[in-house]
Amino acid sequence: MKIGILALQGDYLKHQQLVLKLGWDCVRVRYKKDFSSLDGLIIPGGESTTLTKLLKATGLFTPLKEFAEAYPILGTCAGLILMSSESSDSRVSPLGLLDIKVERNAFGRQVHSFTAKLDMTESDHTIEGTFIRAPKISQLATNIDVLAKLNGEPVAVRQGIHIGLTFHPELNNEPIFHTMAFSPLVKKINHSKLVMNYVH
Repeated sequence: MKIGILALQGDYLKHQQLVLKLGWDCVRVRYKKDFSSLDGLIIPGGESTTLTKLLKATGLFTPLKEFAEAYPILGTCAGLILMSSESSDSRVSPLGLLDIKVERNAFGRQVHSFTAKLDMTESDHTIEGTFIRAPKISQLATNIDVLAKLNGEPVAVRQGIHIGLTFHPELNNEPIFHTMAFSPLVKKINHSKLVMNYVH
């Protein structure tokens, strides 16, 4: 398994560490050629307007969108914003991979960052997620599966082969969503077994 991480801006190193600990190969994606031979891609957190500019400046916007037609994408925080179909900020050019509308920085500024326990919808287990200037999913289509909630609000969603998160699981060394996104043989995650097999 070879997973790419968009490495134009943002905290992609934590994702890389998590991917490697899961036993997968990892490629930092900065050029069009980097998409070749990938099995999936992570769009990490960062600054969504800056990522939009960099994707267009490097000529990666269209290749990324074409890649997503056949391969799974996992987006965290700013990555979720880019994957959405509509953003509250007109400076963001959404990829339209998830039928959701998002509000940037809905949870406050950097100083309002927090870690909270999340309710998984496909498991009895509770996990933690770190929210840093996190977006909010304000609208979602009926074809969207909600994977996790915070205070009853969706914070992790799936549409087809793509998953988007408003938070940062990589900062808590939490592998469940990476496994959901990139392990096609895993239909339903048994979180307890997954954690046992994961080396922190």
